Amino acid sequence: MLDRIPVALAPTDLKDLSLAQLHAWLAELGAESYRARQVARWVYKVGVTQVSAMTDLPKALREALEQRAQITQLPNLEVYQASDGTRKLRYQLHDGAVIESVLIREPKRLTLCLSTQAGCRIGCAFCLTTKGGLRRHLCPAEIIDQIIQARRQLEPSEPLTNLVFMGMGEPFDNYSHTVQALRLITHPDAVGFSARRITVSTSGVVPAIRKFGAEGLRVNLAVSLNAPNDAIRSQLMPINKRWPISELLAACRDYPLPPSRRITFEYVLLAGINDRAEHAEQVARLLHGLRCKINLIPFNEFSGAGFHRPSAETVKRFQAILLEHYLTATVRESRGREIGAACGQLAERPPQIPCTLDRAPTIG
Repeated sequence: MLDRIPVALAPTDLKDLSLAQLHAWLAELGAESYRARQVARWVYKVGVTQVSAMTDLPKALREALEQRAQITQLPNLEVYQASDGTRKLRYQLHDGAVIESVLIREPKRLTLCLSTQAGCRIGCAFCLTTKGGLRRHLCPAEIIDQIIQARRQLEPSEPLTNLVFMGMGEPFDNYSHTVQALRLITHPDAVGFSARRITVSTSGVVPAIRKFGAEGLRVNLAVSLNAPNDAIRSQLMPINKRWPISELLAACRDYPLPPSRRITFEYVLLAGINDRAEHAEQVARLLHGLRCKINLIPFNEFSGAGFHRPSAETVKRFQAILLEHYLTATVRESRGREIGAACGQLAERPPQIPCTLDRAPTIG
């Protein structure tokens, strides 16, 4: 029977349901258990936005779903194209909030950088996103739909290979929605993305790092370090006053890493602030014995930042010192800077820099 519950006042967003919730919800409608896999395939793998498109569902079930459910998609998509192939996807949500995600094309990978919040309240001094504060958390549907929308921008021959939760917001400040989104993203009956190719970045919310390690998601963890000591880190990242480096690294040392995995420490290099040789030596001592790698990020400048990008020679010297201490240290190549799509440049306001704008086609 498909008439066991009354029509809901507000339709249920299918992308906001976990797989278990979807099973239970469809069971209340009287649907067989295997219908949840069919619905999930249409929503996440095919990317339909109308229940009527789910052609292998019985007509009665489709009619019930049309009355009770909706499949939302992020509205008002604009696509900014950089000369290096980077694309910034910008959405103005129904409540006026703005979020951005970034498609980063590299020789052997195609990465989507996802947002988990509209804005951010962490307050890192070198990040444009946080300048406007936190507008709101994103729900699981809004996080996941960034993947679905991004895939629509790609040719069938260019699949997404990696996901990084390094866009707007602090993922662990929106913990429950981030985790629910990750469970759907990695579930084979939903998005079906490999956990090994997903990285979640945090500014250092220590209790959440410990909790996240127990979730069993087996995705990669990245931690924004950005300073060699508490004095500098507290100036750059107010969160350090709550959870200083010693507590942060203790949580990292306790983190249950899968075999052959390492924690990534992100380090934004700011000219004259945290990029000296003695700072590199301090970082090497801090990370000694940790199963990790260091991703050096030369600062991506924006108007009013108050910081500057270090010279290429300074970056190479910093990296060389870390390598001398037998640490794995790479330099992240900045992509999409001309369209405000590089690390630390995502923001609610429209970009005030030259860019090429292509409006995406309307997709039903």
